[in-house]
Amino acid sequence: MTFNRRHLLGLEGLTKEEISYILDTAESFKEVLSRPIPKVPTLRGKTIVNLFFEDSTRTRISFELAQKRLSADTVNFSASTSSVKKGETLRDTARNIEAMKIDMVVMRHASAGAPYFLTQCVEASIINAGDGQHEHPTQALLDLMTLRDKFKDLSGLKVVIVGDIAHSRVARSNIYGLQAMGAKVGLCGPATFMPYEAEQWGTEIFYNLDEAIEWADVLNVLRIQLERQQKSLFSTLREYHNLFGVTRERLERAKKEITILHPGPINRGVEIESELADSDSALILAQVTNGVAARMAVMYLLSGFKTTENF
Repeated sequence: MTFNRRHLLGLEGLTKEEISYILDTAESFKEVLSRPIPKVPTLRGKTIVNLFFEDSTRTRISFELAQKRLSADTVNFSASTSSVKKGETLRDTARNIEAMKIDMVVMRHASAGAPYFLTQCVEASIINAGDGQHEHPTQALLDLMTLRDKFKDLSGLKVVIVGDIAHSRVARSNIYGLQAMGAKVGLCGPATFMPYEAEQWGTEIFYNLDEAIEWADVLNVLRIQLERQQKSLFSTLREYHNLFGVTRERLERAKKEITILHPGPINRGVEIESELADSDSALILAQVTNGVAARMAVMYLLSGFKTTENF
C-alpha cells in the first residue's frame, strides 16, 4: 500500500486500511526503539518545527524523542516565549516559519481548526498535536496500537470512554479511529460531561459506570479537564470519584477482565484509583512507549507524500 496523504489533521474520514498501515509502520519503528542504538537516518536533512501554543509534557516530549530517533533537525517553538506575546498573529508566525524552509510542523493550539488554517498558509506538512476540543489524532493512534498489541483484531471489541467527553479531543479521535477499525464504542460520564452531538456518533451512552463496565472489554479513562470548563459541571471531586471513579472494587464486581487505558496526566484518586493505575490491568506505560513509535510512523509516512490530499 502507498501512503498518499499530506497532513494529519484528524482521524475522521480515515479508512481501516489507512489506519492499519500507520499502525503496521509504527510496529516496525517499535522494533527500532528496542535496539541498542535506537536511531535511524530516515529523516536526516528534514527540519521539523514543534509549534506549541498550549502547555504540553507527554505529547511534546514524545514528538521530540520521535524526531531525534528519526535523525530530523528540530526547532521548538513556545508561545510563552515567542512574538505571539507581542501580538504576532498565527498567519504571521506561519509565514515566518515558511520563510525558514521548514519541512513539517507539529502543532498544538487551543482553537479547533488551527492546524487546518496553517495548511492554508504554508507548504509544509502539518501534524495536529491537539486542537481545542476537536481532535488529537496521534493519541488515538497510540491507543489503537496498544489495543491491537493485546487483542490483535479490534473488530467487535467493546471500548468505553469514561469521563469528560464534552471537553476531550482524545475522545473524538478515539471514536473515529475505533469505529473505523470495527470496534464498538461506548461513552460514560455525567450528563453534564456528555456533548449534545454524542447521539449522532453511533455510540452506546451510559450514565452509570457499573452498567458501562458490564458492557465493556476496555475502559479508556479520561481526566476532568478543568482548564477547558467555563463553569463547574459537578459538585465535588469526591462525588465524581464515588459515581464515576474506576476502582478495583468496581471491576471485581463485574467478575471479568477489563483492560484500562489512560491518555494522561492521571488524577489519581479522582477518575481512577491509584492502585489500579499501577496494576497489570492498566496499559498506561505501554501507551507511552507506543506513542513514540506511532509518531515516528506518522512523520515518516508524511515525509513521502505525493498528493495534496489532507490526512
